[in-house]
Amino acid sequence: MFNKIKNTLNWLPYYLHRDLKMKLLSSYVKPKHVYFCICDHFEPYWGKADKRTAQIRINTWTNEWPKIAEKYRDSDGEMLKYSFFYPEEEYQKDDLSALSEMCHAGYGEVEIHLHHDNDTSENLRRTLLDYKKRLHEEHGLLSIDKRTGEIVYGFIHGNWALCNSRPDGRWCGVNEEIRILQETGCYADFTMPSAPSDTQTRKVNSIYYAVDKPGQSKSHDWGRDAQVGVAQKGLLIVQGPLGLALRNRKWGIIPRIENGGLIANNPVTQHRVKDWFSQAVHVSGAGEHVFVKIYAHGTQERNLHYFFNAGGGEELLYSVITCTEKLGAVLHFVSAREVANVICSIENEKIRNLQESTDQIYLKAT
Repeated sequence: MFNKIKNTLNWLPYYLHRDLKMKLLSSYVKPKHVYFCICDHFEPYWGKADKRTAQIRINTWTNEWPKIAEKYRDSDGEMLKYSFFYPEEEYQKDDLSALSEMCHAGYGEVEIHLHHDNDTSENLRRTLLDYKKRLHEEHGLLSIDKRTGEIVYGFIHGNWALCNSRPDGRWCGVNEEIRILQETGCYADFTMPSAPSDTQTRKVNSIYYAVDKPGQSKSHDWGRDAQVGVAQKGLLIVQGPLGLALRNRKWGIIPRIENGGLIANNPVTQHRVKDWFSQAVHVSGAGEHVFVKIYAHGTQERNLHYFFNAGGGEELLYSVITCTEKLGAVLHFVSAREVANVICSIENEKIRNLQESTDQIYLKAT
């Protein structure tokens, strides 16, 4: 029991230290720009669903998401391009064709999601290379690194177990995963946060670079912060907000964990959105640029119902827009790819306008 609690709350010391530091320096980190992104663990066959159920789930998104996206715009008049992280092991050509049609119309972008267990380095490398090639050549998806011409991708690990990070070694098996992701064209990982899972890293609310530690699991547990004017080595890790929800307490006493999950049993409120913003995830030296990356499991029926039928999607975007206006900041709706591009622009001190920044390095495939 002690080990479980320790593994689950390993992030708390860094969080409390960072939170205190942020409060002391609050006058220097008030956001002028907010970049909002949704990264969905998009699993049409979740729960061992049959083909018909999976297609109904996908059709719900292709029919309903454009209506919401068109209605709510950011400060530049742009709609949110939803980031669909689609599992390799659930690939069906016709399913991806339906989703890619909506994405090519400007409503989203597809990235790579993967569930695996007891895997090997060789098989992982082959799986990622084959999948990115298939998505690009069959569906015109993913991005191109304009420096190298390589097909590149954003990544979310299934079961949160990035780099073999579960203490029991399940749902991965590859200690070299960070290195393999880099070598196969991953421009950034978007898995974290995972709390209350014991796969959670000690480092939280950060944009940083993880470097492979040969023979060791969980190489992304720590890393060097992305920083203005500094070129870092490793895999870019883009974390979403993680903290203690002081307004949401178990038994009215113990604060619950706020991890940026867009789920039916924890509806979006203005207080939740404010908590996301308050974590001030940013590139070191550019605290005026705040990134809010939340996650979803958007094909699960209860979440589908909440997001579309119960108005959760509209409430989310309305609340994000409202909170940004109250801060007096400029809101930018961005995809996972665009998040990475903006980070690169800030690091290189080249952020002059959003369009230039979102297309700086990783170009959307057409």
